[in-house]
Amino acid sequence: MARTTPISRCTRTAVVLGVAVAFALTPALAAQAATVIDGPINLGDATTYAVLGGSTVTNTGPSVVNGDVGLSPGTSIVGFDGGPGRVEGGTLHAADEPAALAQAALTNAYNVADSLTPQESGIIELNGRRLEPGVYSGDAVRLADTGALAFDGSENSVWVIRADSTLTIGGGTTMTFSGGASACNVFWQVGSSATIGSAAQFRGTVLAQTSITATTGARIIGRLLAQSGAVTLDTNLITVPEDCPAPGTTSETDSPAFTSGTPTGATAGTPYSFTVTASGNPAPSFTVSSGTLPPGLSLDGGSGVISGTPTTPGSTTVTITADNGQAPPSRATYTIPTAEAAVVPPPTGPGTPTEPGTPAQPGTPTGPGTEAPPTTPGSPEGTGPGRDGSTERLAATGSEATTAGALAALALLSGIGMVVLANGRLRARAGAHRS
Repeated sequence: MARTTPISRCTRTAVVLGVAVAFALTPALAAQAATVIDGPINLGDATTYAVLGGSTVTNTGPSVVNGDVGLSPGTSIVGFDGGPGRVEGGTLHAADEPAALAQAALTNAYNVADSLTPQESGIIELNGRRLEPGVYSGDAVRLADTGALAFDGSENSVWVIRADSTLTIGGGTTMTFSGGASACNVFWQVGSSATIGSAAQFRGTVLAQTSITATTGARIIGRLLAQSGAVTLDTNLITVPEDCPAPGTTSETDSPAFTSGTPTGATAGTPYSFTVTASGNPAPSFTVSSGTLPPGLSLDGGSGVISGTPTTPGSTTVTITADNGQAPPSRATYTIPTAEAAVVPPPTGPGTPTEPGTPAQPGTPTGPGTEAPPTTPGSPEGTGPGRDGSTERLAATGSEATTAGALAALALLSGIGMVVLANGRLRARAGAHRS
C-alpha cells in the first residue's frame, strides 16, 4: 500500500463516515481450472452384487447383505442358506450362469481401473486426506485405525484408488462425502487382497484380484467383489449403493470464485448475518485467512454465513478464502464497519415520573400545593363524580387526618383553659365582696 501524508481531523472524520456506510470488496481474480474424467467404471452384470467370490464365500455371525451374493467358479457359499446371515433384496448365486457373467464383468471392470493414468502416485496413508475426483495409486495402501477419509465432489464425480498389492482399512475408520458425492462412484482396485477392519465404516466397491476379508462389525456401503479368492464375512452389514449415474457420465470439477456481493453494515448490540458465497465443483468451504471479523461475529466454514452480535464499534478488515481442493483457491477481502448502538430515548406517558415544573399527566397523583380537582356543582366541598357518575365524600386519610385531630385537641384544651380562668376570676370577685 502506498504511503499517505498526514490528514486533518475533518478529513479523517469523512473517511470514517465513508467506511461506515459501505464495504470494500476486493475479490482475487481466481483462474478457473477444470478436470474431466470418464466414469463411472461399468460393472455390467456385477452391478447388483453386494458380495461376489471366486473360490468361496463364508459368513460368520448375523450378517445382513442387501443385494445379490454370488460365487463362481467355486460352489461353496457358507453361512447364508439357513443362517446365521441373511440376504435381503437379492439372491444367492452359486456356480450358476448369473454368477459367471458377474465374474466376467468384474474382470473387465478391474482391467479398466488398472489402465487409468493416476493423477497422484505413491500414496500410502489415507488418514486425514480429502480427495478430489480422480485416480490415485500406491503399492500397499492403508487407512489407519480410527482414521478418517473425505470425498468432495458432485453426484457424477468418480474416484479410483489403486492399491497394487494390498488394501488395509483400519478398525473404527470413517469415510464421508460432500457436495453430492456418492459411494457408488468410489472404486478400490486391489492387486492382491483387501482387509476391512472391525467396526469400520467403509464406502465404495472393492475390485480385488484375489480375496477380501471384512472383520467383525464392519459396515459397508458398496460391494466386495473378488476374482479368484474368497470373500469372508463376520457380522457385517453390506448394502449395494443406489442412484449411480449411467456409465459414460462425465464429472467436471472447477476451482472456486466468489459470487457474493457487498454486505450491509453492522451495528453494535444488534444481531447480524451475511452469507459469503462462491461457485466451484465440489462446493467450497470458507476460512478466515488473514485479518479479523468484528468482535462478536464468526464465520461458519461450511455455509459461509458470518453471524453473531457485534460488540464494539469500529472497522475491521478480513480476508476469506474459498477452497474446494481445486487449484487455485479464491480470496476476497472485506472491510466491515460496526456503527455505535442507537440511543433509545426514555419512555414517556401516563404514570411516568416528571421533572419539577412539568405539568402532571392525567392520572398523576397530586400533592400539597397542587390544584385540587374540581368539585361537582351543588355537592359538598371535596366531593366529585364517582366511577358510576354519583358523588361521594372524600375521606381524610394519612397526614391530613392527623393534622385535623391535632387542631381539634388544641381547640378543646384552649376552651377548657378559658373556662378555668373565668371561674377563677369569678371566685376572686366573690371573695372581695364578702370582705
